[in-house]
Amino acid sequence: MEPENIRFGGGATSTLLHPLVALGMALAIVLILCLPRKYVMTPLLLAIFTIPLGQVVVLGGAHFTMARILILAGLARLLISRGSSPRGVFAGGLNTIDRAFLLWAVFFLAIFSLQEMEIQALIKSLGSFLDAVGGYILMRALIRDREDVQRTIKVFAALCVLLGTSMIIEQIIHLNVFGMLGGIPSMPAERDGRIRSQAALQVYLTAGAFGATLLPLFVWLWTEGKSKVVAGLGIVGATAMTLTSNSSTPQAAYVGGIVAICFWPARKQMRIFRWGLVITLLGLHLWMNGPVWALIGHLDLTGSSSSYHRFMLVDNCIRHFTDWWLLGYKYYDRWGFDMWDLSNQYVAYALRGGLATLVMFLLIISRSFGRLGTARKVVEGNSNQEWLFWCLGSAMVSHIVIYFGVNYFDQMQFVWYALLAIISAAVAGAASPAVSQSLEAVTFHTVISSHETEFLEAVK
Repeated sequence: MEPENIRFGGGATSTLLHPLVALGMALAIVLILCLPRKYVMTPLLLAIFTIPLGQVVVLGGAHFTMARILILAGLARLLISRGSSPRGVFAGGLNTIDRAFLLWAVFFLAIFSLQEMEIQALIKSLGSFLDAVGGYILMRALIRDREDVQRTIKVFAALCVLLGTSMIIEQIIHLNVFGMLGGIPSMPAERDGRIRSQAALQVYLTAGAFGATLLPLFVWLWTEGKSKVVAGLGIVGATAMTLTSNSSTPQAAYVGGIVAICFWPARKQMRIFRWGLVITLLGLHLWMNGPVWALIGHLDLTGSSSSYHRFMLVDNCIRHFTDWWLLGYKYYDRWGFDMWDLSNQYVAYALRGGLATLVMFLLIISRSFGRLGTARKVVEGNSNQEWLFWCLGSAMVSHIVIYFGVNYFDQMQFVWYALLAIISAAVAGAASPAVSQSLEAVTFHTVISSHETEFLEAVK
């Protein structure tokens, strides 16, 4: 007989903890605290992505997901072993990506709390702040060089194999094995007769996003000497996750990553392509009967996509700019049918965090591309280094695409934080002191004052 979940209390405020999860968490915490730094990412990522987010401990009204507890354990390790100075822990020290990320998190915390003006909203915001800032700091501290980058991507490859196998099983027997732990449904969702697998993530959309956005990293890993077997398995697992989620947006992101990789031979002419893309979109906006963002409503790769809903989200957000620009807007559900479902990351940050949060989010993307582009030009001629930067940029493209139809509200956010940490470590590891000065030549204040240029760079 299956062990029962441990429950205390009732309703949404109850603790839910399966005995196997409790055992796994105890082992993961011990490993995080005791293993050498370079191996800590393995138990951390394996635990975060195999334990459903619904497994939670509630103390005094505060919800501690297993991921949140793991982050606290990791931060405790950092404080004990490294001290509290980020510049002494981060590869390359604090950079413009780090600063943009911290400002994004602070703005989101402050504006969402002011918008709600409730103690529970503040508690929720503080929990999300811990997930974001704590998770990001932990990954920046643990991923410090090329070996760490390679090791982290190998762990993600193993996860894709595990989660992808589970999602295939869902297609065959209509049972989510991770759902047996509790916290997510054991019966997968279905639309138009198609099973939408989700494995240990909260929904099929983020499960598909997991595989789709990691594909470019596995392509790079394939070229790294003895890593072909792991990379090949990762590619197969990522493809299985993307397809079995039966969702258009992950499939579009999967294709987007491949297309970005295929631009590798034209890497020195990307400025022409970027301006061409901008001019094309402006031309379409003037020529089409509707706005250019109406193209989102025509993206349907599965035959059952709710792409029109994504278009309406963007359209309503733009048309109601005056409602949300300062402190966000919490009555967006009144804008129309199903508008409560913020399945668009850009819209979600705009409505919950206002213009300041959205700008900081776009700045994170812009600075990531900027640092990758500058580093690639500096190491030009070293195809090994250039290829790594190009594949990281391709992974960023996958995230940009998927953000138009997915909101990272569950474990998927940690894939994003890991990619940002990998980018910073890869650039720092390849950069000489002179290069580092070049990368930081544009100060953060200058970046903010020239935000119009940065928005154009965000489409790199």
